[in-house]
Amino acid sequence: MALHPYDLYDVRSLLSEEERAVQDTVARFTDERVIPIIGDAFDQGRFPKELVGEIAELGLLGSSLPEKYGCAGLNAVSYGLICQELERGDSGIRSFVSVQSSLCMYPIYAYGSEEQRQRWLPDMAAGKVIGCFGLTEPHGGSDPANMKTNARRDGGDWILNGSKMWITNGNLADIAIVWAQTDEGIQGFVVEKGTPGFAAQEIKHKMSLRASVTSSLFFDNVRVPDANRLPNVKGLKGPLGCLTQARYGITWGPIGAAIACLDEALNYSKERILFDRPVAATQSAQIKMAEMARRITLAQLLVVQLGRLKDAGTMQPAQVSLAKWNNCRMAIDIARECRDLLGGAGITTEHAAIRHALNLESVITYEGTETVHQLVIGRELTGINAF
Repeated sequence: MALHPYDLYDVRSLLSEEERAVQDTVARFTDERVIPIIGDAFDQGRFPKELVGEIAELGLLGSSLPEKYGCAGLNAVSYGLICQELERGDSGIRSFVSVQSSLCMYPIYAYGSEEQRQRWLPDMAAGKVIGCFGLTEPHGGSDPANMKTNARRDGGDWILNGSKMWITNGNLADIAIVWAQTDEGIQGFVVEKGTPGFAAQEIKHKMSLRASVTSSLFFDNVRVPDANRLPNVKGLKGPLGCLTQARYGITWGPIGAAIACLDEALNYSKERILFDRPVAATQSAQIKMAEMARRITLAQLLVVQLGRLKDAGTMQPAQVSLAKWNNCRMAIDIARECRDLLGGAGITTEHAAIRHALNLESVITYEGTETVHQLVIGRELTGINAF
């Protein structure tokens, strides 16, 4: 039997029946609903909000959280496959789901009170309430401990001041999970849209993640009731725990982008005739695409094992860093190489490669740059912190 060109090691055979069903469902949604419109949405700098209801109906928001909160209760591998198939369409679609699920619903579930879970999670799972995650600040994202946003007690409330930047979903959001310095350490707050002094401003002129909403958030004496403070965590372990959840999904997502690029380049190279033969018939093209398939295969095996570790409760943050580093680098290299194989056609958004390449410039940067993750592994190897 011929090998599947995008699954040379039959990684799919390692998946359970439920996991395969999840992958097939999301793949069909991506093929039928995302891919036909995403090139135009990218051109227009528009997030396709019309897809949110369908994404929610498929159970893709907070998919790993318990069913009692209106969520699907899926395992970590299933969540990874959701991210992979959505990013095969576009990183912006996967980013929307990642932020809603891992950076907004997860902290409410993990660090919030039961009252907060019941109040927010069912509507977030249904796509009725959209969230954003406020951690990164204008002066730098790789050092979250150097946080300027602060909150001080005022009776039964908190007064929040500061700003956040590069916030996915910011202008879409009904609530923001905002991390701020307090006298008791860093704490998380649920800030509701329309609260006086809270404003979101969309960031324009992006050349990456154009089919995604990216914003700055501003807090000018914003009064937040103590009932909106996440009570079960203090310190950096709160936001960093959320980032580990989101980074896990990001280890899977770029595989989808890489597969989309290879699929396009492979088909195009068979059709494009140069010097009386298809480009696919040349040794240079075959070597390039073989290298892509090798790196995709390694990335697939990496994330399946990472997912099994997560489901077993033994996954370590450094393991997520290794996979995020490897798989983002793999995908951005493949997207650029595929763009080259497409020749001049590769620079237009009628083809996927340039769009994925541009998006991956953000994906390789957010949730820890490549250098940060390299240093995480270096610290594991040496026991010395070089940050």
